[in-house]
Amino acid sequence: MRKRELKNIEWSVLIVAIILCVIGLIALFSATQNTDYDEFYKQCIWFVVSIVIMIITMFLDYDLLVRVSPVIYGVIVVLLIGVLFTSPVNGATSWFDIGSFSLQPGEFAKIAVILFLTYIVVKIQRRGKEEINRPTRLLTIFAAVGLPILLIVMQPDYGTAAAFIVALALMLITSGLDKKYIIVTAILIVIAVPLLYMFVLPEHAKQRIDIFLNPESDPRGAGYNIIQSKLAIGAGGLTGMGLLKGNQTQLGFLYPKTTDFIFAVIGEEMGFIIAGAVIILYVVLITKSLYIAKTAKDEKGALIATGITGVFLFHFIENVGMVMGLLPITGVPLPFISYGGSSLITNFIFIGILLNISSKRQKTIFVK
Repeated sequence: MRKRELKNIEWSVLIVAIILCVIGLIALFSATQNTDYDEFYKQCIWFVVSIVIMIITMFLDYDLLVRVSPVIYGVIVVLLIGVLFTSPVNGATSWFDIGSFSLQPGEFAKIAVILFLTYIVVKIQRRGKEEINRPTRLLTIFAAVGLPILLIVMQPDYGTAAAFIVALALMLITSGLDKKYIIVTAILIVIAVPLLYMFVLPEHAKQRIDIFLNPESDPRGAGYNIIQSKLAIGAGGLTGMGLLKGNQTQLGFLYPKTTDFIFAVIGEEMGFIIAGAVIILYVVLITKSLYIAKTAKDEKGALIATGITGVFLFHFIENVGMVMGLLPITGVPLPFISYGGSSLITNFIFIGILLNISSKRQKTIFVK
């Protein structure tokens, strides 16, 4: 990487990601004191591994990644099929067990799908900008993203599947999708949501929506987690109850406190100030990612950065929203903060790709 490219890099996305990781590790340290800090130590290992992989990714030209994306996509599809035959964990077949660690192919599928969608869209646009609006072209795109979504829903993992949809939507808008498709899609969603609820969604998914609307209807059952989460955040006040001192966190009322509800741990023990700072950091990360997309040197860079932004945006809004009782619970981790090696590595690969895209920007874009 040349000196000029190093100067062009949007280092702020890396700085924000590391700060979020540090906050996450502090929260994990407190949340795992009753389990001999097992998950905390594992997350420290994953953090080091993720940084190494990110540095390697940063020096890989994103154009090369797009060219080999069909192969990456194919490998991921095979893994997504294979994971369906593993033993269920908490009712989901989402992980391959490798010794004392687990591998979640659904997380890495986010990278593969974003790169492969970029590959397809760029090939379509070479025939003309308006080609993207032809129904046959859109069907090709939907088929490419529909296959991994279907396999992930079969696990089942609705949260990860929804992240793909958000990334796809932003990438299509970036590629110049006609507004009429956006309007028609919005109308179809409004019509489809109640139909899906009544005739398609399994009972456990319906229950999550019902509990979201009225958690007090089953306070000792399905509504228990969200009630405890809201109690934890409320108890934190402005400055928090202090590390290792949160009632809901330390007495075992908050679950799962190291993954889905880690933000509740932060709210209870570190308080509104730190929790608010975390939200601000995510806003900075998302806006900087969009800026990288806007200033990318070509369509490939813009599409990839937009897709990555979509994943970050969905995970941030859904996780914080469900922990605060504003959205249904979907089991979506909080990027860089929740415990999980596959998630952490995936997110840092995204950061590495964003850094590479920003490094290729022309110097003139900074001159007004």
